[in-house]
Amino acid sequence: MLIPPKLQNFVVTLALLLAACPCLYAQTDDDAIMMAKKNLCVGATYTHSSWDYYWEGTLHRNNLNLGTVKTQMVGVMGIYGITRHLAVVANAPYVWTDASAGVLHGMHGVQDLSAWLKWDAYQQHIGNRGVLSLFAVGGGSVPLTNYLADYLPLSIGLHSKTLSGRIIADYQLGHFFATASGTYTWRSDITIDEQSYYTTELILSNRVDMPNQTVFNFHTGYRANRLIIEAMVSDMTTLGGFDIRRNDMPFPSNKMNATMVGAHVKYEFKEVKGLSVTADGNYTVAGRNVGQATTIDAGVFYILDFSHKKTAETPTLKTK
Repeated sequence: MLIPPKLQNFVVTLALLLAACPCLYAQTDDDAIMMAKKNLCVGATYTHSSWDYYWEGTLHRNNLNLGTVKTQMVGVMGIYGITRHLAVVANAPYVWTDASAGVLHGMHGVQDLSAWLKWDAYQQHIGNRGVLSLFAVGGGSVPLTNYLADYLPLSIGLHSKTLSGRIIADYQLGHFFATASGTYTWRSDITIDEQSYYTTELILSNRVDMPNQTVFNFHTGYRANRLIIEAMVSDMTTLGGFDIRRNDMPFPSNKMNATMVGAHVKYEFKEVKGLSVTADGNYTVAGRNVGQATTIDAGVFYILDFSHKKTAETPTLKTK
């Protein structure tokens, strides 16, 4: 009975998206690609996620009073290369939710502004074709509107301010690569409209203590100038919280764990310099207090070069 995990963990990227123009890669906050200096990548993504089964604690079940819970999102993303080794990434989504059965009404609105600084900290060539790269990422998010958090599974977010740190390690051999990352997210307390609530005990307050989270990702696949194809595994763990009580509604400070598998494809058009499209899909294979969601998304991106150079700057990460 929860919003799909991608909408609950604000600092984990809302969609794993890449874009490129000829000989120039764009990036997101959790990949191993850096934007060239004074280049701006802007784009929009659409995400559709739905589930009818969920985990109530460890119990796998459905709920005829909810039917199928659907979440849709349109996100606007921008990535700017400050230097060859430092970039800023920002994202803001508009979200709307719906349930196919029961009396609960869906919600809609602008969710949170997320921003990250990404630093290409280390790169080492190994042999004739291998490249090992290490990245450090720091960022956070703030709610942009006063939406309700205590309306799960149909609220559009959890309304918590966040701070996070991430380490990314990437190894590329020719066109094939493997990327691993780990993220720790601190989440601020939130306030709800109710003056008391029950977790494992009665709390006589409208202030909710939000547990922090960790996320670990692994990506592997094929990376070339105009085509990226990859498979991915993601594991989210909430460091605290409690289980949904039997036949009760979920609560923002529930323990929310999820393991997801998916795939990503990016294609860059040769005919239109700077234009690319992306497609992604993932499925929640295991969880605790989360929906067993199937999620698909698509994006369109375009890169603007403000360097005033005749040719694009060589990206930090080179494909062989």
